Amino acid sequence: MKLHKMIVAAFAAVALTAAAYAADATGNWKWSQEGRNGPQEITAKLDVKGDKLTGSVTGGGGGQQAPMPADISEASIKDGVVSFTVAREFNGNKRVTKYSGKLDGDTIKGTVELPGRGDAAPTKAAWVATRAK
Repeated sequence: MKLHKMIVAAFAAVALTAAAYAADATGNWKWSQEGRNGPQEITAKLDVKGDKLTGSVTGGGGGQQAPMPADISEASIKDGVVSFTVAREFNGNKRVTKYSGKLDGDTIKGTVELPGRGDAAPTKAAWVATRAK
């Protein structure tokens, strides 16, 4: 009976380790997002320490300037759900993009909320990011 408990405990430890690894968003990510002048390549560098998510996003600058990195904010990762915002300022106008998606190995699938132009309401679109190898 004692051997059985040790085997069960070993399997549980392996399962917990695998689950923790599967929910690790640390790394470089890339995706394409429709922009004013067509599709734009976006990259993100994310880092998870405990339950804290930090990082930066490069791209999505509207095609009018070289892509500059922007720090993510309001970031979290819980139960495999990654969410963060990216705030950028163009010509005195602040634009905030919100990302949220479910982490599954080397893919994050969810939605992105893009700011509207002028007085237009924000729009939502599908978001699929893949871990860069």
